[in-house]
Amino acid sequence: MNLMSNIKDSMLKNFFPEGWDLNKIDKCCNFPPDKIFEKQKWWDKNFNLISCDTLEEFNIKMGHEIASEIYKTKREKRKIILILPVGPMGMYKWIVYFLKEWSIDCKHVYGFNMDEWSDKDGNTLAAETSGSFQNAMEIAFYGPLANLTIPKNQRNFATKKLLPEYPEKIRDLKKQGAKLVTIFGIGRVFHIAFWEPHFAAEFKSEEEWKKQQYRLGAHLHPLTVEQNAITSFKSRTTLVSCFANTIGPGIFLNSDKIIGGADGFLGRGMMWQGMSLWVTLRYGPNMWVPSSFMPTLQGKLFFLKELAGPLMPECN
Repeated sequence: MNLMSNIKDSMLKNFFPEGWDLNKIDKCCNFPPDKIFEKQKWWDKNFNLISCDTLEEFNIKMGHEIASEIYKTKREKRKIILILPVGPMGMYKWIVYFLKEWSIDCKHVYGFNMDEWSDKDGNTLAAETSGSFQNAMEIAFYGPLANLTIPKNQRNFATKKLLPEYPEKIRDLKKQGAKLVTIFGIGRVFHIAFWEPHFAAEFKSEEEWKKQQYRLGAHLHPLTVEQNAITSFKSRTTLVSCFANTIGPGIFLNSDKIIGGADGFLGRGMMWQGMSLWVTLRYGPNMWVPSSFMPTLQGKLFFLKELAGPLMPECN
């Protein structure tokens, strides 16, 4: 029985993004775990993978990497722009820990949240609402830094009003010598932020796609909705918005450095991010697979070793 043929016949036109090569996606996942470190020709020479044995090791190492960038730019008397995700999240307590240990304040740091839940018109939840990304950042990062925290007027959230201001603000900071560091997770459908794969259908060329800096009320893929139901909404799909405001490749592909994290292992042999990790690394740059561009940038991608597989079916 050819399962791949059955999937194509029943789902390709109605569910999966039309630009996906499902055979290629499957081949990306058909390697033994130790092959994950094999550099591909399109990887930046300074892009590196860091395997972590445990979730706590992952959180500590990723947090240390981000805190080190804040420390280095402070020492260099240089501003730093951080594009910040809400997922992964465990690294934030360790960023706080290291900065407090080193007594490094964040007056030189400019935080830009990469996305936020919205309605189809780009209207977002109130800042203090449980589940909003702004609220999550205040609780996990800005608040715990206390007197070392990023000044409020340097915190940017992806609201209908503020997101369109991102490009000019970032451009002005870059002109002042600021370093742009994008911190990211990888979506189930290979998105970065909420820049979804099916957006590629709207553009005539990859170059046009790469210029897109943000989107208000982005329509999310069903697998993105379900991923977030599992990871953030205690399985309640009905609570997950089908829309979000998000930065685009015109911002994250212009990073001076990237710091990525893949921690989507659920235990008992179950995971949601193994395929996402392998395809990110092996597919090759393609606008239908947004995360495939990240290895073309210098930086590090931390991952839980279980995600390397082997990605073979089993009953759990």
